[in-house]
Amino acid sequence: HWITMEDYKLNPKETACVFIEYQNEFTTEGGKLYPATKEVMEKTGMLENSTKLLEFCREKGICVIHCPINFEPGHNEIAEKPYGILAGIKDGSAFERGDSGSEFYEPMKPIEGELVVKGKSGLCSFASTNLEFLLRQRNVKNVILAGFLTNCCVESTMRNAYEKGFKVFTLKDCTAATSMPAQEAAFEHNFGMFSVPTTSKEITEAVEIMEAVTSKLR
Repeated sequence: HWITMEDYKLNPKETACVFIEYQNEFTTEGGKLYPATKEVMEKTGMLENSTKLLEFCREKGICVIHCPINFEPGHNEIAEKPYGILAGIKDGSAFERGDSGSEFYEPMKPIEGELVVKGKSGLCSFASTNLEFLLRQRNVKNVILAGFLTNCCVESTMRNAYEKGFKVFTLKDCTAATSMPAQEAAFEHNFGMFSVPTTSKEITEAVEIMEAVTSKLR
């Protein structure tokens, strides 16, 4: 039985929202991967929804963590003869540090004081990074995941967060894959095993319910 958001009230002080790879390569016309994500972004409204969610998190004091991926010029971090998605990244020189494609999507740029994950050059947001350190330092129990690609970096991060003991929430309306069938298959078949699949609207409601309960107890 897969759990739904009806089962939850979210305490903002125990919650973090991890925004994965909101970078121009994916989000913006001219980005190397924008043609692949454009259809899903438009159909789900994920950029608009994500921007609203970011504003909500800031307003409610939910920990915001930005998680970009970057490579040095030449992509020497990746094997000489890679395969799979890393081959595509290297061959296309995507997410190269200093290039406009690796820069944050303008409406989702971190503001002063917000956390930015360091060291992501693979798929899982925990591998090779300081993400777990940031979460543990803030005693985070609930991890909300948004971003790119649904069935790649978001899925890898979700599975690892689940195994590390976090309560994981994945957002259907704030994620994007390279096709709608891939987007829908991920949520229909995989995400319910390792997270609570939900939407940004349900997340905001769960936070507001918890706030109402807390204010009554004062």
